[in-house]
Amino acid sequence: MNMKKKAFYARLLSFLVFLILPLNLAASLSLSDISNSLGEIFTPFVDSNEGTSSFRSLLIPFGGRTESLGSAYTGLCDDISYLQFNPSAGALQKETQISLFHNSWIADSKLETLAYTTRFKNIPHLSWGTYGSCFYVPFTEYNIFGDRTNGSYYTETVFALNGSYNLLAGYDFKGLAIGGNLKAAWRSMPNYTDNETDAIIAGSGLAQSALAIMGDIGIMMQFNFLKFYSSREPNVRIGVSAQNLGIAFTGFGKEVITDDPLPTTVSAGISLKFIKPITVSFDFVQPLNLQDIQKLHFPYFNTGLSVQFTSFASFLAGFSLKGANPRLSAGFELEVAKIRLNLNYSLDLTSSLAPVNRIGLSAKIMLGDKGRSIVDAKVDEYYQLGLKYYAEAKWEEAIAVWQEAVKLNNRFDPAIQGIQSAQRQIDMFRKIKESMLLE
Repeated sequence: MNMKKKAFYARLLSFLVFLILPLNLAASLSLSDISNSLGEIFTPFVDSNEGTSSFRSLLIPFGGRTESLGSAYTGLCDDISYLQFNPSAGALQKETQISLFHNSWIADSKLETLAYTTRFKNIPHLSWGTYGSCFYVPFTEYNIFGDRTNGSYYTETVFALNGSYNLLAGYDFKGLAIGGNLKAAWRSMPNYTDNETDAIIAGSGLAQSALAIMGDIGIMMQFNFLKFYSSREPNVRIGVSAQNLGIAFTGFGKEVITDDPLPTTVSAGISLKFIKPITVSFDFVQPLNLQDIQKLHFPYFNTGLSVQFTSFASFLAGFSLKGANPRLSAGFELEVAKIRLNLNYSLDLTSSLAPVNRIGLSAKIMLGDKGRSIVDAKVDEYYQLGLKYYAEAKWEEAIAVWQEAVKLNNRFDPAIQGIQSAQRQIDMFRKIKESMLLE
């Protein structure tokens, strides 16, 4: 690591300390005043149906980048966290990724996630991905004398398989990505004790455990609008996603119940990058109760901001309003030797009267793009050579090299249009020659 990078990391670490400490101090100075004031402002957003669904851990973000951006991610999805927010975005990822997330949630609960995604080499617009998440919180029982009688964990574990495809993607039209997740979740309730004997009741936890089978679907499109910088990457993304569409089976060992609703949501989001270093994103999320569609939930709103200082460092901030209390977040993202790290700090007012300070971490290993960037560079080389031949009126040679470009990328519109233009020139001169011979 060179001296410039060392100096940058030292300044960045200092900035992190000076950023987090004042926020922590502010939260500890007047917790009740902050909560009461914000509670009064956002009272109209109170949802009387909040908390009526099961498998609530499905609503907790993996952490890392999405947490830093206030979960405003449905219309952004520029890394592996798309698996949780919009399953269609896998086909838009530049590189194969494997990632580990840690999100320290409230009341000693935590969410751990391992995820993987890649695009096929021979079908570059097709992708697949998978992830496993485990939410857990300590479960402890005490008897009437204050003696500990039982200790275990309450857990919710989710496994998902993802697939997505970018339809008709080309140089001019960036395509319409579609995708879906197939998910299974298991809620494990630990066995509890008999109040009189303090003995653990066998199978008591299984009677309250649950299995959920569900799916997610999503679409995403990207295009250029008011773009004030040069780049092939489109600067606007719009996404729509429906999450946790399925059914839960509760009560194994006894009568199985299927009327326990999942936390189904429908979300729409947009991300904008008018100038290259700054990206803003907005999400609108509408919760649904598929068991009783008339029980309307109040929608919630997320917004995020990303500022990229260098090619390897970014500052992220977010605001989420769900219910009467908001969540504020800030984080830094660094990339070193193809490893992307995120440190996130959240001031969470959504879960209790007193603010909760939370820290989240994520690490992503970028495993390359399976040679797609090399192919793109070769396509560009062929295209530039074709332009040179075209300018010299060597249209056959231009067509030949542009055809090579199309062989590598059959959706490279500039080469396709160049071939058509060169062929028109050839046809025109042939007609001129033929008319001169007739005379």
